[in-house]
Amino acid sequence: MLVEKNVSLKTYNTFGIAAKALGLVRIRSVDDLLAFVSLQNEHRQAGIAPSRRVAPDWDALVLGGGSNLVLTGDVRRPVLKMEILGKRVLEDTPEGWLIEAGAGESWHALVQWTVSQNMPGLENMALIPGTVGAAPVQNIGAYGVELKDRFHSLDAVDLWTGQRFSLNAEQCAFAYRDSVFKHAPAGSASEHAQRPFASIEEGAGLHRSAAAEQPIAPGDKAGFFNPGMGLATRAVITHVRLWLPKQWTPVLQYHDLERCMAQTGITEPSAQQIFDWVVQVRREKLPDPNEIGNVGSFFKNPTVTAEQCNDIIAREPRIVHYPMPDGTVKLAAGWMIDACGWKGKSVGHAGVYPKQALVLVNLGKDEDSATGGEVMTLAKAIQTSVYERYGIRLEPEPVVV
Repeated sequence: MLVEKNVSLKTYNTFGIAAKALGLVRIRSVDDLLAFVSLQNEHRQAGIAPSRRVAPDWDALVLGGGSNLVLTGDVRRPVLKMEILGKRVLEDTPEGWLIEAGAGESWHALVQWTVSQNMPGLENMALIPGTVGAAPVQNIGAYGVELKDRFHSLDAVDLWTGQRFSLNAEQCAFAYRDSVFKHAPAGSASEHAQRPFASIEEGAGLHRSAAAEQPIAPGDKAGFFNPGMGLATRAVITHVRLWLPKQWTPVLQYHDLERCMAQTGITEPSAQQIFDWVVQVRREKLPDPNEIGNVGSFFKNPTVTAEQCNDIIAREPRIVHYPMPDGTVKLAAGWMIDACGWKGKSVGHAGVYPKQALVLVNLGKDEDSATGGEVMTLAKAIQTSVYERYGIRLEPEPVVV
């Protein structure tokens, strides 16, 4: 376990915001993570002064690729830089492939690897920035496919007790850009650190497997989380497993992909062709973080009832919307932001990308870089405009620290 002090985070967040981690821990193995938990608990029990801890505050901030993060100042929490690598095929059966990857692996590199190995299923999620470990937290998705559609299970470590456990898809409580890892746990770290893991397991449903190798069976209701219980700041994902069926069906019901088929004349594309199309479309629409700082889509596309959508359509007939299988309707946040006149506007060095209103960008460079405060001021102004015009509250996608 390598602990570093006063580390610049500017190159560790794709927005390029200048901030420091007062204490950064590089996590390159599960053992590193367990060592961190042990050290934290020793410091708690001994009452170590804030200046002598890994970082002044207790709750850790897990950092993968920094592609879903807005920093509003120096980070006083311990920053866990996830660098656990490795990817492999665990099972190759007539039905499909079970693959596993370390939390520190690049998500796009994993997608690229599966497609190159003729294991289709992830191609629609190509070029999504970030790491494998962050994918379940956000339940990432693009072009008609979400992580939950390919998810098998994950391994994690409880930051309060050091216990290792596994979760299946149902236990992760996946929803649109949401999971159990985005919600705060009930109680405080100090309260739970004094209780053995078994009592949490019995009282709140946090189930684990002894070797953290097998997910809990779906029928094991005793192992389910209470819906009010979250794992944000409580647990860190170390490995993710995905199931890719060999009976592959391409997902093409999306305007951009339909346009690619029409332009090329290819009506039955391979996984590699879909991968290439998705990469091309994303590069056309979204700025490269290496050139213009950003975190991709800044707001979630809101979901409303059919009645609410009809009411909005009566006032705004051109609003872009997508009927969902459950009867709700997803509205295009970018369209609403554009209609409110925000495309190309800015607050300080934070701006709205001229080619895609859903993306906020860092217009500054080096010393004149945008601050987290400018980004959030712009975001709140956009939220106010959209609410005043449509009665819809836009929810930011990135984590704000």
